[in-house]
Amino acid sequence: MKTYKYPTASTKADAIILADGEFPTHDVALSILHNNRYIVCCDGAIDTLSQTKVTPQAIVGDCDSLSEKNRMKYQDIIIQIEEQETNDLTKSVQYCSDQDKKHLIILGGTGKREDHCIANIGLLADYIEYIDDICMITNYGVFNAINTSSVFETYPGQQISIFCIAPCEVTTYDLKYPIHKRVFTNWWQATLNEAENHTFTIKTTGKLVVFRAF
Repeated sequence: MKTYKYPTASTKADAIILADGEFPTHDVALSILHNNRYIVCCDGAIDTLSQTKVTPQAIVGDCDSLSEKNRMKYQDIIIQIEEQETNDLTKSVQYCSDQDKKHLIILGGTGKREDHCIANIGLLADYIEYIDDICMITNYGVFNAINTSSVFETYPGQQISIFCIAPCEVTTYDLKYPIHKRVFTNWWQATLNEAENHTFTIKTTGKLVVFRAF
């Protein structure tokens, strides 16, 4: 059974993907951005990233939102993928996979436009089909997608939400409001729970996205 660790400021990954949502400001998210060496930046996020001391190793996307100034400045590391069937975040995840980077952390995946936010969270359930370990860390917590029984590091009182991507049977252990072989048919139905110990367990027959609030 896989265990999902609780992220800290010193958490490392094969690559950090910075999306063009709300820029990291929480101590954990910001430290992860500064303390990891391989940064892949979605093209729309480079305008904000370029105002920091962090230099990306690659800028990936269709480049439709890349300014001419940054197009020239970063021309040696731009990976332009023009197809429109996927968004820039998915292009960046696929690029990392092609580089054999299988432990990924997404930053800046939420905030700003709500439709982008919902889409990016839902996409986590697709990425676990070909990425060994991927999570999305926001300024408010961490999202993980699972498709099998899993254990999560937590702390008593931590706020937990579970989102069912499609109807599936769910059982939980060590959450304040127990779930036993429930089938959820809408995203909101398993949200707003609470951890009681330092780990909790979820058994599932399908794909879930799990949120642990900071």
